[in-house]
Amino acid sequence: MSQGQGQAPTGQDQDQVTGMVCLESELQDGQMKEVEVDEQKILLVRTQGLYSAVGSKCSHYGAPLIKGALVGDRVRCPFHGACFNIKTGDIEEYPGLDCLPSYKVKVEDGKVYVSVNEKSLKVYKRVKDMSCRVSGVRHTILLIGGGPASLLCAETLRQNRYEGRIVMVTRDTLPPIDKPKLSKAMHLESASLLLRPTDFFQQYDIELWTQKEAVSVNPVEKTVKLNDGSLHYYDQLLISTGCRARPLSCPGSELEGVRILQSYEDAKEIHQSCVGKKAVVVGASFIGMEVASYLADKAASVAMVGNGSYPFERSLGPEIGKMTMQMLEESKVKFYMNDGVVEIRGENGKVKEVVLKSGAVVETDVVIAGIGVIPNSDFLKESQVEVDSRKAVIIDKFMRTNIPNVFGAGDVTSFPLTIRKDQRVNIGHWQLASAHGRVAALNMLQKQIKIDSVPFFWTVLLGKSVRYTGYGEGYTEIIFKGKVEERKFLAFYIKDDQVVAAASLMFDPAVARLAEMMSNGLVITKAQAQSDDLSWLKM
Repeated sequence: MSQGQGQAPTGQDQDQVTGMVCLESELQDGQMKEVEVDEQKILLVRTQGLYSAVGSKCSHYGAPLIKGALVGDRVRCPFHGACFNIKTGDIEEYPGLDCLPSYKVKVEDGKVYVSVNEKSLKVYKRVKDMSCRVSGVRHTILLIGGGPASLLCAETLRQNRYEGRIVMVTRDTLPPIDKPKLSKAMHLESASLLLRPTDFFQQYDIELWTQKEAVSVNPVEKTVKLNDGSLHYYDQLLISTGCRARPLSCPGSELEGVRILQSYEDAKEIHQSCVGKKAVVVGASFIGMEVASYLADKAASVAMVGNGSYPFERSLGPEIGKMTMQMLEESKVKFYMNDGVVEIRGENGKVKEVVLKSGAVVETDVVIAGIGVIPNSDFLKESQVEVDSRKAVIIDKFMRTNIPNVFGAGDVTSFPLTIRKDQRVNIGHWQLASAHGRVAALNMLQKQIKIDSVPFFWTVLLGKSVRYTGYGEGYTEIIFKGKVEERKFLAFYIKDDQVVAAASLMFDPAVARLAEMMSNGLVITKAQAQSDDLSWLKM
């Protein structure tokens, strides 16, 4: 295939750079090609006999969408699951915030022409049009929390021409950041983590109050009290306070050098205190394993303490857990599994060693806990907002709580999951929190939109990324394609003779395609997963 400049088709705008795309053979419906126009890489797609063209890179981390999954009128990123409409370039599923640029396509005399506006050359993402506050409009929407749910809620409100006041309240010192990076790249400067620059909030009249925390909500008076004693009125309220890291409670947990990972400052301190020092990570969770992976070539030694036989044993299964354990062991991480911490001993107020249930004593300078999270809902105690036994805020498919005009979103919530017949779940995925924020905003504006996103998750260990989609709780069997021990596989999680979740390593875009199939309501059977013929997956 070659590309080149050609004579513009009739009616071409003056500010357009037009490339004639020469294809070795005409694209068939459901096919994609990455082409180049004036050194700009573009994704050319054909569906239902029509061509369309959008940016070729995912707006999240720049992954090549040509390697993704095209289903219907949208393409899903192979890496982290973001979805884009191939007609408009609009983002339809997360993570990420921005849309893709879209380009004019014209077919004349069997030749395909793609027109690129000169202003959009070298641009691979596009901020959706947004409005601002209109003077005199007194309606106020208060967003409690500074994560992706609040940010997507605020942006969706402005994208849908909401003209009132938007206030985002966060206990963090920074505007919303890319928190999944904190456990994967703990040395990054704050500027590189910001999801939006500070002037973005000013530009679109989104008030951002940092280092403030809600301490109570009064739904009758429609007020929220903050930790500085101030009282603030709202017309509509979003509770998106997320979860906090569960601290260790054993003797010695108050010593200097015992840390949790919650904020940018936490990540920075863990990095600085562990370089060249001995570290113990407690909890073979996704956070714990990512921290151990990051520290493997920076700390003098890294030990991992887990209460199961293998990491991720309940969520991903023992085979994948064993593989990840071996990966880290090859990088000199020492594991103490089926074990736990009973005491942390110190000297002069600082951590010196960790005592385990097994009797082992591990010398260390730093202890990092990754032992789960607690929903940040304590401030709702007197509000009558309903919470479940775990203190997660109960919401419906429209993100509504039991209190009128009070909505919930993100990790702090328990919500009905479409792909599990509306089973109520609490899932701490970045992608879902983003989707919740969007749906909450649309329902604040009376759009009556339900949440129907399929969970999509990824973890990165030593540069290798495991992708996961679906909801595997209660699975009874795992069917593997490829070989886990060779670190190239696709795993199907089976419950009631159906595939309820899938995980992969070096098997793209299988998980992305499965997520799209689930999103379209397709039932994937155990028999399909067992078959040696995976043509149904259309990889």
